[in-house]
Order: sequence, then structure tokens, then C-alpha cells
Amino acid sequence: MKEGYTLIDSLTICSELENLPVVESLIDKICQSVGVHEDIYGNVLIAVTEAVNNAIIHGNKMDKEAPVAVAVYDDSEAFCFSIEDAGPGFNPNDLPDPTAPENIEKENGRGIYLMRHLADEVEYNETGNRVTVLFNK
Repeated sequence: MKEGYTLIDSLTICSELENLPVVESLIDKICQSVGVHEDIYGNVLIAVTEAVNNAIIHGNKMDKEAPVAVAVYDDSEAFCFSIEDAGPGFNPNDLPDPTAPENIEKENGRGIYLMRHLADEVEYNETGNRVTVLFNK
């Protein structure tokens, strides 16, 4: 986690897509409490839910017993969501380019691309099983 940030909320869910509304409620609560402008609310909602989706589907392989931990941190200039799964991780630099002609028609593979374009920063831990999605205020 970046230095100077304070933990302001957290939750842990089991790896079921039915738990996404719980995460969306957390996002709503945080956006209200930190004063997120409505112009970037959609970016926060999409980027964070995509990160949680990836943790459930790819990280934990839909194992209902495997947890996904979501922590929210804040400082005076930015706030961020940290999403960690129980999976083995991956290398985020080894992903195919979803904008390449051979990948345009594929149904999957755009989540991390979206996260990187909607958030101000996206960082992974060394293992690749925790992502931090940061937004400037």
C-alpha cells in the first residue's frame, strides 16, 4: 500500500458473482464519504467491480470458499481500493492487447485494459493476486 494512506473501510466476500452488489454498496458509500464528483463515479464503479470480477473468476476460479478482500484507503489527494484474491497470481504485463485486430472480437480480455484507462493508477503486488486501483480526488 502507498505510504500516507489511511484504511477507511474493508470487507471480505466469498467468490460468488452474487456478492457484487455488496461491493457496489461499498463503492457508493466510499464515493459519498470522500466526495467523489459524479463525473468520475462511473469510472470508480466500473474499475473496482471489474477488479473484483477478475479476483472471483480468474484469481479464485469461482471457488466459493476462497475469499476476496477489498480494502479502501484515503488521503488528502486520492483514494484507492485494494482487491486481493486467494489465487496464485499472474503477471499483468503478459496479457494480450485487447485492441489488437486478432483480439477485437473476443468476449473476454478487456478488464485490466478498462481498469488502466478508468483509474489514475493501477498497481499489482509482486505475486499478482492483489491490485490497487487509485483515483485522484
